[in-house]
Amino acid sequence: MQKITIKDILRMKGREKIAAITAYDYPSALVADDVGFEIILVGDSASMVIHGNDNTLSIGMEEMLMHTKAVCKGVKRSLVVSDMPFLSYQVSEEEAIRNAGSFLKAGADAVKLEGGKEISSLIRKLVSYGIPVMGHIGMNPQKFKIYGGFKLQGKDKYSLLEDAKSLEEAGVFSIVLEKVPYESARYITENVSVPTIGIGAGPYTDGQILVFHDVLGLIPHYKFKFVRRYLEGYSVFKEALSKFKGDIKSSNFPTLEESYE
Repeated sequence: MQKITIKDILRMKGREKIAAITAYDYPSALVADDVGFEIILVGDSASMVIHGNDNTLSIGMEEMLMHTKAVCKGVKRSLVVSDMPFLSYQVSEEEAIRNAGSFLKAGADAVKLEGGKEISSLIRKLVSYGIPVMGHIGMNPQKFKIYGGFKLQGKDKYSLLEDAKSLEEAGVFSIVLEKVPYESARYITENVSVPTIGIGAGPYTDGQILVFHDVLGLIPHYKFKFVRRYLEGYSVFKEALSKFKGDIKSSNFPTLEESYE
């Protein structure tokens, strides 16, 4: 079983849909890797779905490193990407480099940072030091207090493209587009050379990602328009995730009814 690399993800753009999922512990990583997802994200969404917080701001480096180490123990093939939590990269460049490096030392293959033009110079520095970076634009959960909630962003596709281009030039290997209109997501996807990974961004991105617990309906009060729920129970987890992966590969998920206009 050959390990997925950054170059493998880059080669998939325009050729094959990239299937991605979050994981936060050994068993979730084990089944996700067994199913064959190209990317497993150790998301700071663990703050909500694992630790029971109302947002992602409460989780820190200690917890994220713990989740990363557990996930990496269950992965043989997938590319593991770790979210850099709130204030782990905003305080100083030196601290950001140290924290990003800690994730790679813990076993991750790359890190993910939220933001556009304002963090492009930092991303360029991280990449120059050998730390692969996944970008994240559109709705940034770490900025939900500024938005007034987890609201739709990216309606101005030209401004969104400026952020995407800035990240592309800085050296990211992919860009997450979260909760943006599908027209904007398609525009960005068509105008950058790196793969786009959508979550609530419609069917025209190069790949899709959802939160593990949302896909399996593990937390009843988390209900979002862009989420398609499958089955529950470990015995059926693998079957459910295989269907989800199949829908991504066949471009059957998401439909326009599950996208924003």
